[in-house]
Amino acid sequence: MKTYLVGGAVRDRLLGRAQGDRDWVVVGTTPEAMLAAGFRPVGKDFPVFLHPHSGEEHALARTERKSGRGYHGFECHASPDVTLEEDLLRRDLTINAMAEGEQGELIDPWGGQRDLAARVLRHVSPAFAEDPVRILRLARFAARLPDFTVAPETLALMRGMVTDGEVDHLVAERVWQELARGLMEERPSRMFEVLRECGALARLLPEVDRLWGVPQRADYHPEVDTGVHLMMVLDMSARLQGSLGVRYACLGHDLGKGTTPADVLPRHLGHEGRSVKLLQQVGQRLRVPNECRELAEVVAREHGNIHRCEDLGAAALLRLLERCDAIRKPARFEEVLLACECDARGRLGWTEKPYPQADHLRRVLDAALSVDTAELASTAMATGKQGKDIGLEIQRARAEAIAARLPPSG
Repeated sequence: MKTYLVGGAVRDRLLGRAQGDRDWVVVGTTPEAMLAAGFRPVGKDFPVFLHPHSGEEHALARTERKSGRGYHGFECHASPDVTLEEDLLRRDLTINAMAEGEQGELIDPWGGQRDLAARVLRHVSPAFAEDPVRILRLARFAARLPDFTVAPETLALMRGMVTDGEVDHLVAERVWQELARGLMEERPSRMFEVLRECGALARLLPEVDRLWGVPQRADYHPEVDTGVHLMMVLDMSARLQGSLGVRYACLGHDLGKGTTPADVLPRHLGHEGRSVKLLQQVGQRLRVPNECRELAEVVAREHGNIHRCEDLGAAALLRLLERCDAIRKPARFEEVLLACECDARGRLGWTEKPYPQADHLRRVLDAALSVDTAELASTAMATGKQGKDIGLEIQRARAEAIAARLPPSG
């Protein structure tokens, strides 16, 4: 029985990056021996155990055989005669197929260290093509390691997988899981660029894929191409350390521009409403969490109004706050403002410009929240007002409070 540290912990140590969870492979033993040593079983499809003291995952060395379509179409074989090299051979990328022995020695049978030095993402074996999730994982690693390139033979293999329809068998939950993790990486744009290059983006997110080549007005968007703009916005969301909800909102804020009729380009009148409808479809299809869906729909619908907010009067500003549900959910409104800032600064030549609209709307929201609604409602009820009339009184008081905070016109 021998135990080896494998996968991401080895890769990240060689890259000088912070190491996350540590995974171990155990060679030359049986499930019965693991149980006898105090390990706790957790694996459903293959033998995985938790260490009795550290709680870290220890998996028995195993091989896999393709038995069907998609992510679940595998049969696993784990036995004492499976070697470490055979276990590493079934992994996705060479940089993830290295191990460390108990004395710290590096075991690298498939050239992972070489590809780390060359900054290349390369599949370990043709078995890569058997699991479509590996396309998403590779694209996610491209976002985490943005200076790495995809080996030409690996890109060709991925294109073949798309052509063969393997990507069409991915389950929604796994697609969202990988997309969400990729959105949170250092440069999210790389994930979508890789998915687009191999053809998978058109299958998984056609609403996003169709944005490339769609022109916008150069006076607002010097980069012109909507797809290019989207990638700049995503990378700005990473630079500004946006939450997953903010980054997803950035991904979906302009989806409607992909359905603008050709005869009105480069204008995109009404794209906000079309973006909301497309986001609803994507959210349902990929089973996106509700908090991400709701934030994204607010940003898609209102980002144009938020960009123009300094030109709005008190009544219009109050209506904007109400549509954003900012009075009830001020923390979420902060995320809305951050997503809009990413949109504004995700343009050629705009990346270092300030976004004063955010502070302006913070002051507006503070003014609206300064109204003592409980006292106002009590006074209104004392004069015989009820329900709708009390609501109108509160709206009037909030609009007056906002108006008092606005700079003088002219």
